Amino acid sequence: MSDSSSESEDEIVSYKIHMWDLNQCDPKRCTGRKLQRHNLMKTLRLGQKFGGIILSPMATKSVSPEDKEIIEQHGIAVVDCSWAKLEETPFHRMKGPNMRLLPYLVAANPVNYGKPCELSCVEAIAACFKIVGLDKAASYYLGKFKWGHSFLTLNDEIFDMYKDCKNSKDVVDAQKIYLLKIREEAEKSSSSSSSSDESDSESESETNPETQLTESTVKLDLNA
Repeated sequence: MSDSSSESEDEIVSYKIHMWDLNQCDPKRCTGRKLQRHNLMKTLRLGQKFGGIILSPMATKSVSPEDKEIIEQHGIAVVDCSWAKLEETPFHRMKGPNMRLLPYLVAANPVNYGKPCELSCVEAIAACFKIVGLDKAASYYLGKFKWGHSFLTLNDEIFDMYKDCKNSKDVVDAQKIYLLKIREEAEKSSSSSSSSDESDSESESETNPETQLTESTVKLDLNA
């Protein structure tokens, strides 16, 4: 497999995509289960090692374009668990030589739409494909869901930044630049709204609170 433009459907479905299923999620909403029904995902046992990219909060590096060959040869594994039960998830029993974090991305799935970093299994898999330049594979997997391609649309700008990187350090730097940009935009929007409210009514001392990005919003604290 040479580049994203040459990916055929046969090549895409041949990628080794696996998950550790902890049975914490609603089966009807579980994107991993749906991928299994399409024969696009296989299950790993707890304690079973995986040689491809493993998306885990225990990792210390971000997924980056330099991981493309690992994904092409050995695949991707995700952990299908509830975001509300992370502390009780036995991540130490799901290991391999290539553990990675995903950088900042916004979810498009119906459960966590618009939330930073709270991705579904298919979004996490597609994000890996997209970051390493396997665009057709990302689109193919997301295409199994009605809302799937909105994930690419929501994150179009930041995906372009990540794809231009070389390694984990570059991805972390790109993430910092992007977060600073959207924080500044939020502050400008808040300032503009406040000024407008004051001009409309001098007696109104408070404006409606606006959502602004803070450090606590970001789930990942990546160290390259």
